[in-house]
Amino acid sequence: MAATSVASAPRPLRATPRPHPCAPCRHHHAAPPHALRRPRLAVSASSTTDEASSASSSSSSRFYFNFTGFPFPLGPFLNRRTTRTEAVKGSVWLFEQEQALGFSSVSTNTRMTVVKLRSGGLWVHAPIAPTKECIQLIKELGAPVEHIVLPTFAYEHKVFLGPFSRKFPRAQVWVAPRQWSWPVNLPLEFFGVFRSKPLEDEDDATPWAAEIEQKVLSSPEVGIGPYVEVAFYHKPSRTLLVTDAVIFVPRQPPDCISKESLLAAAKNGLAVKILSKGREVPDDPVEDNKLTRQTGWERMVLQILFLGPSNLLEPNASFAQMSQKLIVSPIVKTLVFSKVPEKVRDWVDRIAADWPFRRIIPAHFAAPINASRSDFLAAFAFLDEFLPDRPAASPGLSLIFASLMGKAASYFPPDDMKTLSSLDDFLVSVGAVKKTVSGRKR
Repeated sequence: MAATSVASAPRPLRATPRPHPCAPCRHHHAAPPHALRRPRLAVSASSTTDEASSASSSSSSRFYFNFTGFPFPLGPFLNRRTTRTEAVKGSVWLFEQEQALGFSSVSTNTRMTVVKLRSGGLWVHAPIAPTKECIQLIKELGAPVEHIVLPTFAYEHKVFLGPFSRKFPRAQVWVAPRQWSWPVNLPLEFFGVFRSKPLEDEDDATPWAAEIEQKVLSSPEVGIGPYVEVAFYHKPSRTLLVTDAVIFVPRQPPDCISKESLLAAAKNGLAVKILSKGREVPDDPVEDNKLTRQTGWERMVLQILFLGPSNLLEPNASFAQMSQKLIVSPIVKTLVFSKVPEKVRDWVDRIAADWPFRRIIPAHFAAPINASRSDFLAAFAFLDEFLPDRPAASPGLSLIFASLMGKAASYFPPDDMKTLSSLDDFLVSVGAVKKTVSGRKR
């Protein structure tokens, strides 16, 4: 996928997945597999990209002061470029900004999805920082914002809800349940969010129920805090919207990530030296070229997925293993979904049974993703190892295919998983996350 800032056109990123592993998030035109074969999960460039003519691209229009504390500050702290792409002609748009992890050189993209309802108003999913540029790009759609939806408890999305909603005071705010703030459970009003309504599971009374359906995954059992995510299905475009449930890492970095961030990640700093497997790390100056930026992107991805990957000096092999396929992030899989596999399986099975989607839009990495229900099930096939006595839903050729694909999608390089596994063991030892899985000790 490619996004455009104010006036540039997106470039296509097409992928033909390899036979063994599975896939992250993809785009249009993917047909569900009818035989035992890999699906074509292509990050398709949308056929239409906005010609945003009136939004200013000056640094002043991108200014946004964002310095937050727990659990870590989220950059960029003063300047956020917004890109906009039309994902489904005339009805679905993707807005993206760079999001850095604290003071590190690690960045990813965070995505807000805007849907135009039949009422003529806009439905906003997972709001991002309301810079002048961002607000102008929304206004250029020529429709009022009617609903603002926070689909998760996650800090990096919740932090923008209050400021964004104040830009559209007439819009109704909808919030996922169990909004949790550690160590004190504060009301949303404390964060400047007023008159919000809760998102409820399979609620057919919402103003958008005829067009957008919803299913809630809410699990307080994960640890000291819950995990909450609401999935949505936009029926007219057959699009599944999720937050962190699945991802698709593209080969190339999203357009919203700055050149400076990519070059900083490509520098052989302390993290690279620690994770170089004892190899000599050169201190050569970083040159601004395509290869260097690609190295920066690959290093970013591996640190986001694994925290401490095995070899940042030469990230190519691990990056190839993790990109271009629909997967559950290793962090989410290890620290959350493996703790409550029954609830996750119920949620996933309900999504696959009820919603015949053909594309997925997550809140990070590539989107939209060409993916069918079988592809989605395949990404969660790792749940079978935690639920060996539970039969798969809707048995058939598509699920056999999904199971085979899932084993590949769930495979993560063992060396890269060591740091994450150690963190999981530590969090279990201090009681921050659960030490049991499905009632059994690990």
